[in-house]
Amino acid sequence: MNNVTRNPDGKPPRAGFRLDKTNAKVFGVCAGIADYFGIDTMLVRIGFVAATLLGFGSPILIYLAVALIAD
Repeated sequence: MNNVTRNPDGKPPRAGFRLDKTNAKVFGVCAGIADYFGIDTMLVRIGFVAATLLGFGSPILIYLAVALIAD
């Protein structure tokens, strides 16, 4: 065994925000946000859709910027 501490779900802790391409639907931004904050991915996706509908589409530009900047 190694001395890496693990989260309750068995994954090693993350050093920072990263796209979660294993649980991704498009680019993995919502899955990465959910993983970073430790919440359910579906809640982040619902929040993004609601923000897009209420924010006149501007969250789409933010989503694309995060997808291009994050690795």
